[in-house]
Amino acid sequence: MPSLRLALAQFDFPVGAIAANAERILAFIAEARDRRQVDLVVFPELALSGYPPEDLLLRPAFLAECDEAIARIAAATHGIVAVVGWPESVGAIVYNAASVLRDGRIEATYRKRELPNYAVFDERRYFDVDPDGGACVFEVKGVPVGVVICEDLWFAEPLDSTASAGAELVVVPNASPFERDKHAQRDQLLATRVAETGVALAYLNVVGGQDAVVFDGASVLADGDGFVHPAAAAFEDHGLFADYDSATRRFTPLAWPVERDESRDALAWHAIVRGTRDYARKNGFDRAWVGLSGGIDSALVLAVAVDALGSGNVTAVRLPSRYTSVASNDLAEAQATAQGVRLETVPIAAPFEGFLAALAPLFAGRAPDTTEENLQSRCRGALLMALANKFGGLVLTTGNKSEYAVGYATIYGDMCGGYAPIKDLYKTEVYALARWRNAQGAAAVIPQAVIDRAPSAELRENQTDQDSLPPYDVLDAILARTIDQEQSRAEIVAAGFDAAVVDHVLRLVRTSEWKRHQAAPGPKVSRRAFGRERRYPITSGWR
Repeated sequence: MPSLRLALAQFDFPVGAIAANAERILAFIAEARDRRQVDLVVFPELALSGYPPEDLLLRPAFLAECDEAIARIAAATHGIVAVVGWPESVGAIVYNAASVLRDGRIEATYRKRELPNYAVFDERRYFDVDPDGGACVFEVKGVPVGVVICEDLWFAEPLDSTASAGAELVVVPNASPFERDKHAQRDQLLATRVAETGVALAYLNVVGGQDAVVFDGASVLADGDGFVHPAAAAFEDHGLFADYDSATRRFTPLAWPVERDESRDALAWHAIVRGTRDYARKNGFDRAWVGLSGGIDSALVLAVAVDALGSGNVTAVRLPSRYTSVASNDLAEAQATAQGVRLETVPIAAPFEGFLAALAPLFAGRAPDTTEENLQSRCRGALLMALANKFGGLVLTTGNKSEYAVGYATIYGDMCGGYAPIKDLYKTEVYALARWRNAQGAAAVIPQAVIDRAPSAELRENQTDQDSLPPYDVLDAILARTIDQEQSRAEIVAAGFDAAVVDHVLRLVRTSEWKRHQAAPGPKVSRRAFGRERRYPITSGWR
């Protein structure tokens, strides 16, 4: 019976980098053919343009460059078969396509049939479904091979029709963003589709950070008997190689580094680090600034920044006020020392007093309130941005999902910055991830005292977060229900939460929407991340 050698390009293909992506595709085709004796090489969904290209797809010049690049790749493809994802334009119509390249030409093109239009996906805004399109089956060394693209696999019909057209091996190029618990769902899906059709599946996912989404790779092989092989290492670029035996419809991985730790915290950590690194690198930043308060959030962001960019490329800045405790200053120094980063100290007393003096004639007769508290935060934001402007680098904001949810963050203050690494982590998840990260090395990178202390913004005397919020375990449980699970007030109260607390939290979520619309992007790790995945109107009469 025939067999073939397969290569999967689990690489980062940045959005808009058409020329660079084409060169990487050509280089891997040559490597797979000449060094690995590969028969079939597969590239991810929209590898040529990067995913998601968004409104770049509305520019004729962008589509024309993609057309030219795929033709150039096809012309150079000899002695091997390649499947390359790209945006195919036919007049005014654009398809999410994967083309089969062989002997210097485009032999066939498959057009994606199921276009996702939920969560982070907007594919119906850009792509059409070909009413005459159907299965794409081609032969490689006597093996009938089919192709479906990403979302197609989540519906039975595309794979069923491909199997009915004769395919026994189906390759599945993907651009599937990471979220927690998705790996188990994917593996179950693969097993289900194999059981339905009897085909073997080679599931290839792109890797890398793109603005607020992170692609994890974690590519998978599923044999025709339903066995799902261990996933490839997540969040890492790899050329993956395997042999396929037509007689048994089974794969033998050859070069396939597997994921060592698929725990929720491990995958979330790697997603955040990869997202931060790629956002910085792809936008021309080689260093980062972190306002270090001595609290858990900034401590975790500092650890992320160091893992992403290296300790020599991260500067921590203490910005103490009259309310900053000695413990906070000491813990910030301990964190910087543990991480090996430079620590600067810029007191905010002078700019804060300057603001108060300027506003004194207008504020006369009014007692201090949150206005003065927010001014302190805005002093810090302005100073951090000034340092980044003067010396270069990216300011990383330190707000978490709990804070963004209820507005416990100051617009133009601690929300200042270009990227928000922990934006999609609830406060309880921040603590869990800090403990996980500390367990990964010989020495803790986040002092235990930081983890143990009560959270506080330190904007007034003896302030703690719980002065105005319910305990974080209660708050986060309510937030997860209303945001991630989209439960109603009645459902949350029926689950045992105090009605008054629920009403307070839901009101805070509703009235803080305007802040979230102005927040920096950050890596998605949950089912419902703030930003493009959760788009609520700022102005709304619905309660």
